[in-house]
Amino acid sequence: MRSADTVRSRLKEGSPILLDGATGTEIARRGFDVNRPEWSSAALLTAPEIVRAVHADYVVAGAELLTANTFRTHQRSLRSAGLAHRAADLTHSAVELARAAAGDAAWVAGSQAPLEDCYSPHLAPPESELETEHRRMSRQLAEAGVDAILVETHNTIREAAVATQAALETGLPVLVSFVCGRDGRLLSGETLTAAARVVGALGPDALLVNCLPADAVLQALSELREVCSRMPVGAYANIGYADENGQWVMTDSINPVVYARHATEWLEAGAAIIGGCCGTTPEHIAEIPSNPAKY
Repeated sequence: MRSADTVRSRLKEGSPILLDGATGTEIARRGFDVNRPEWSSAALLTAPEIVRAVHADYVVAGAELLTANTFRTHQRSLRSAGLAHRAADLTHSAVELARAAAGDAAWVAGSQAPLEDCYSPHLAPPESELETEHRRMSRQLAEAGVDAILVETHNTIREAAVATQAALETGLPVLVSFVCGRDGRLLSGETLTAAARVVGALGPDALLVNCLPADAVLQALSELREVCSRMPVGAYANIGYADENGQWVMTDSINPVVYARHATEWLEAGAAIIGGCCGTTPEHIAEIPSNPAKY
C-alpha cells in the first residue's frame, strides 16, 4: 500500500521516483478548452472523465507519482469564475480522480501553485494573504487525502517560503519546485541559489525545478545540489519556452525520445525525482527509462 510514509522512505533510499507529465496542457490537447480564468480546474466540473483518463494514461506510462489537478483550485483563482465557494469541493474532486486512476500503482501529490499567474511574480499578494490562502489550500489538500504536497512552479522566494511552511504544517511530505527562466534565475530575478537556501532551510523533503526548457535543467540541478547536498533534488521540464515577446517557442523536446535523453542526463546527474511539465504527454513519460533506479 502506498502512503505518505513510503514517499519519504523512497526519497531516503535514493531510488529515483518517476513523476507524471503535464496535466493542464494534456487536458487541452484532448479537446477541452482551458482558456478561462479557472483554467484546467474547469474540467473537474464538466469533463472529469478527461481528467481521470489523463491520470490513468500516466500510470500506464510508468509514473509513480501523479499530480492531482489542483493547480487552480484555490479560492483566489476560482473567484473570478464565480466558483470560490467550490474550492474545497473541487480540490477533493481532483484528488479523488487522481486516486481512482492511481490505485496501488502510484502516489498522489496535491499541486500547490502560486496564488496568481505563475509567470507574473509581481502579482504575488501581501504576506498576510499568502499565509491565509496557502494554509487553507494545504489543509484542503491534506483533508482530501494526498500522499504529498507539491509546492510547484513558484516564481518568488517570498511566496515559495510561505507555501512551503503552510504545506509542512500538515505533516505530509513536501516537494518544492521553482520555475526559472533560461538564465537560471527565478522569474522574479532572484537566484536559484538564494531560493534553495531560504526554502531548503525550512526542511522540505525535496527541492526541484520545473516549467523551464529541458536543456536548461542540468545547470539548475547542479545549483540545487551545491546548496542542498543532502536533500533530494529533481526536475520536470517543458517542451518549449516563452520568448521575450511572450511567444511560445517549441524545442526538439517535443519529441518524446529527445526529452527522454535529457531526463536520462538528469538521472545521471543525481536527480531523485523526474517527470514532465508543459506540453509533455504520457508518451514522453513512457520513453523515460522504465527502471530509473539503475542510475
